[in-house]
Amino acid sequence: MSKVLKMIVLGISMLLLMAPAYAQEASKEQIKGLDEQVQEIKSDVLSIAAELNRLEEKLLYPSDTQIALFVSVAEGEKFRLDAVDVELDGKSVAHHLYTFKELEALQKGGVQRIYVGNVKTGEHPLQVTVSGKSEGGSEFRKGESFTISKGIGPKLVGVVLSGGKTITLKDW
Repeated sequence: MSKVLKMIVLGISMLLLMAPAYAQEASKEQIKGLDEQVQEIKSDVLSIAAELNRLEEKLLYPSDTQIALFVSVAEGEKFRLDAVDVELDGKSVAHHLYTFKELEALQKGGVQRIYVGNVKTGEHPLQVTVSGKSEGGSEFRKGESFTISKGIGPKLVGVVLSGGKTITLKDW
């Protein structure tokens, strides 16, 4: 009988020793499963946030009244652009100070969206003021007045800067 009792005690002891290892293995699998679930939730949250941003832009800037202004530098220009100020309908709507990297991107053909807003259909006065330094090193400040004709649908307007001497508009 003592042999049987010893065997039972030994069996129970083995089970007790194996239980923590099994529990540890199960918890590792649970943690791995939880990690995967957290990653899926993060992905879902990011896609929901992107969709909310798109919906917010559609709500704030309906396409029928939307106007967007873009700034670009004419090809081959080497002047230093410091700042651009934009007034639409007599109100200041945009002011931007340029960093070296932003200027470099514009000189390589990049385009900056400086303003997006809503306006009614019809004629709208636009004032663009540019400041910077010419290729020769002299400072300049140039302002131009334009009239934008806004019809039904979105309006995209490009402000093209040339050597700090001319500012032109393009419909895109």
